[in-house]
Amino acid sequence: MKRGLIGNLLRDLEAPIEARGFGTGWFAGFFSLVFAVAGLCFVAALRWPDWFAMPQLELVRGQSGFRAFVHVTLLAAYGLALLSLLLRPRKALGATALIIALVATLLGGAAVQPAESHNWGIFFGIDFFALNMIATGLMFAPIERIFPHRGDQRLFRTEWREDLFYYLVSSMMVQLITFLALAPSTFIMASTSNFGQFRAWVGGLPWLVQFAAAMFLTDLMQYWFHRAFHRWPFLWGFHAVHHSAKSMDWLAGSRMHFVEIILLRGVTSLPLLTFGFAPSVMQAYVAMVYIYASLVHANLRGDFDTLGKFLVTPRFHHWHHGIEDVAIDKNFAIHFPWLDRLFGTHHFPKGEWPSGYGVMEEVPRGYRAQFAYPFRNLFKRKAG
Repeated sequence: MKRGLIGNLLRDLEAPIEARGFGTGWFAGFFSLVFAVAGLCFVAALRWPDWFAMPQLELVRGQSGFRAFVHVTLLAAYGLALLSLLLRPRKALGATALIIALVATLLGGAAVQPAESHNWGIFFGIDFFALNMIATGLMFAPIERIFPHRGDQRLFRTEWREDLFYYLVSSMMVQLITFLALAPSTFIMASTSNFGQFRAWVGGLPWLVQFAAAMFLTDLMQYWFHRAFHRWPFLWGFHAVHHSAKSMDWLAGSRMHFVEIILLRGVTSLPLLTFGFAPSVMQAYVAMVYIYASLVHANLRGDFDTLGKFLVTPRFHHWHHGIEDVAIDKNFAIHFPWLDRLFGTHHFPKGEWPSGYGVMEEVPRGYRAQFAYPFRNLFKRKAG
């Protein structure tokens, strides 16, 4: 029965476009599922904070309005699930959302109190996953539907299950990823204690100046980091996983090998943590990057020829993923495309989009196979 329910749910999510228009109950079911999963994550984080909550989000969970937000989230899940059950012949979406919302309610709902649990020092950030899902998923899923570049591309297109798994893992494994990624900056901070005066000067700059400087410094480091992953064969094995996506949307940006995630966040954190930027600047930058990464991968129309000269836009980054020969090893910048013009890797033909996405080599399907792919290639090169 469980397999049947999951199978029916997946088939309903992947239903053809004509079976999920307005009035069919598909959108009500989809959003009820999103709200139900988010509500369950929030309730679990409130009930077992030692296991499922990020300490950095304790301030958010402690706000008086957070429980009201959780309550509204669960009510929205119930209401939309019932609407989907009324409108849709297939009941899998609405029924699944209703079951998840009921589980969240039985656990205590918005009024849940922390349960006594042993703190092992290890946590899974499901509250971070839920907030990230609401902030990006509920933002880009409707926008891509209303303003798509490729109108025939479905929300639940080919390979969406893999990308959602990457999205889930990178969010829930935030403690381990953060610990490994912060190791370089921790070492530098311990070795440069005499730079206190310089850090104080940076921290005293106007907030907007600090934010602009943080964007520039991180983009400069990411540019060369990104370029190295294209140039060196062993590193390319990790990055090829990201480029193997054959469709571009907000979720495709989360497809990234675990090793690359750690290295990328380690490089990004170096200027943020070692130059003395104010904590609010770092927090704002990290929040902006999560939204921006989804935006530049999104399936959104709009050429933005003028804006694309100064800021990375979806069309600019889509060319980085393009299958054409002219797109290979181009457009490495994350924020500022003029870095690519400066270093000779710029490609942004006016009004043109790539004809397709992906890589010429055969990157395997599935998270496990993709995790092993770079190492398998390394052993093949050594054997050869």
